[in-house]
Amino acid sequence: MKERTVALLFYSQVDDPVAWRDALVNVDPTIDFRVWPDCGDVHNIEAALVWKPPAELIGSLPRLRLMINLGAGVDHIVGDPSLPPTIPIARIVDPEMNRMMAQYVLLAVLRHHRNFATFEHASRLGKWEYIHPRSTADRSVGVMGLGQLGSSAALELARQGFKVRGWSRTPKSLPGIVSFHGDEGLHPFLSKTDILVILLPLTRSTRGIVDAAALTTLPRGACLINVGRGPLVNENALIEAIDAGQIGEATLDVFDVEPLPAQHPLWQRQQVLITPHLASIALPQSGAAQVIDNLNRLSNNLPLLNLVDRDRGY
Repeated sequence: MKERTVALLFYSQVDDPVAWRDALVNVDPTIDFRVWPDCGDVHNIEAALVWKPPAELIGSLPRLRLMINLGAGVDHIVGDPSLPPTIPIARIVDPEMNRMMAQYVLLAVLRHHRNFATFEHASRLGKWEYIHPRSTADRSVGVMGLGQLGSSAALELARQGFKVRGWSRTPKSLPGIVSFHGDEGLHPFLSKTDILVILLPLTRSTRGIVDAAALTTLPRGACLINVGRGPLVNENALIEAIDAGQIGEATLDVFDVEPLPAQHPLWQRQQVLITPHLASIALPQSGAAQVIDNLNRLSNNLPLLNLVDRDRGY
């Protein structure tokens, strides 16, 4: 018997709907793919593939049965009061996303480790400035958050020879990684971390976790890389720590407000590299099969894959 087609609504301001449509059609030519806001009769839409959907979208879908998130973080969906608590939220779990994040983190860590920000500035001034390189074995990198993305990044950094330390809410064990967990493990984790990589999900317990006290606990001149969520870091405290020299450099891919406003003081800090929330994204070619699988499961009332625990926030 042919499986019943589930109408899928697509919304994203950064992802290409044509690329996603083509990838999904390649897996299932019968898919009923629609793009917001020109989506036809909303009464037969049962699933939505989204990134940061507006509340009016969710509220306009009376028969919605499944939300599929286009990124790793689901805080913008979990925290939306317009989404009924009975509607499941699924993530795309994609090895390509892990690889992209590990690449970004490695690039950012190496840029700080090898003093490229200093060389970039000196180059613009026409200045020959030599800084003797340090071995990766002499540099401690701390990865805050050891989920799928954080674990992939931590293992890649360890493969490159860095002394890698990891912190998570609950105990985790990874080969070659010195692990800390819980409130009692946060201070010893931070106090010996030369380069901090933040890859936590945004939840009630992690919001603002990198505050003035946490930044002060890091060794003076430490570098910070945030590829998790903007509100994990207190931006005002970070700016003060940069200006005071407590934080030597930062690479920031996520912010409290996105896009980052043009007048935001972070733009004015020479020590800060800003990228527009692109460290890791779901790719149509590798993610389409998972989406179709979950749509087929939805239509046949089978257990859904990669569901989010709303209470945990990820």
